[in-house]
Amino acid sequence: MPIGNTQPSVRPAQAGRTGGVAVTSSARDGGHLRRAGGGLRAERLAPYVLVAPAVLIIVLLRLYPLLLGVNFSFTGDGEQNGTAVGFDNYRELFADPLFRTALSNVGLLVLLLPVAVAIPGLLATFIYLRVPGHRFYRSVYFFPAVLSPVIVGAIFNLLLAFDGPLNAVLGAVGVGPVDWLGDSDIAKFMVVGVHIWATFGMALVVFLAGFATLDAALLDAARVDGASLPQVIRHVIVPSLSRTIQFVFVTTMIGMLTSMFGLLFVMTSGGPEGSTYLPEYYIWIQQGQMNRPALASAASTILFVIMLVVGLLQIKLLERSGKED
Repeated sequence: MPIGNTQPSVRPAQAGRTGGVAVTSSARDGGHLRRAGGGLRAERLAPYVLVAPAVLIIVLLRLYPLLLGVNFSFTGDGEQNGTAVGFDNYRELFADPLFRTALSNVGLLVLLLPVAVAIPGLLATFIYLRVPGHRFYRSVYFFPAVLSPVIVGAIFNLLLAFDGPLNAVLGAVGVGPVDWLGDSDIAKFMVVGVHIWATFGMALVVFLAGFATLDAALLDAARVDGASLPQVIRHVIVPSLSRTIQFVFVTTMIGMLTSMFGLLFVMTSGGPEGSTYLPEYYIWIQQGQMNRPALASAASTILFVIMLVVGLLQIKLLERSGKED
């Protein structure tokens, strides 16, 4: 009897303990799952949290002002300030010979863009191939990039003056003086050339960074096969650096369209006879001197569209050429 009386009391206790262990284990597993699920959720959200500040800055400081500028370009200036005028500002822009000259100069910049990209690309190639004195050249080539456009413009104003050192050298070899900044057919090429000289150092750094990812075995194989330097550049280096070249093309184009104001202001002030006008200089004239912000907004909108279209076309063409290679 004592044994029989103790069995019922033992089994419920064991069952109770077993059930308690099962409940505790289940709760522990559920806690682990919840924590694992929370960790996965946090891991998925982490990239969005990290890019959120940059996206917010772009939206507030870039996209929102851009939309305001586009909207403002459809309003009037002066007595019509704030009044909707439709496309009147755009019609006035394309009727203005100065703005048409600025657009034609944009076409010139696009034509000269491959030259502006090829120069730092070739120099980076020579530095990568370790030509004699490559360390010295690397520092010298980058030096103009740290100079202010105003300083660069002032230096070349002295060099390119009608009685300056360059014409003195030409006179010493029997060539007559050239009005480098006073001839409308020459001045725009001089300004673009100075801009390329002053800014190609940054593109050079980008190209050198691209060369750091280049597989050296490809160059060794090309040398073993007897490829010449032009063949190595065309069939090995260019396809391998296609993404870098795309980036340099787009950034160089943006720089040529939006970063030449300092040089233009110091070297030619848009002259002679408006031949060196660019859209950004025209925008400054309309906004800062003519007090026509709506017209300047219309010109800014056109400049943005030009940069967008030209940039997309360049990327498409470079991608197509990369696939063909």
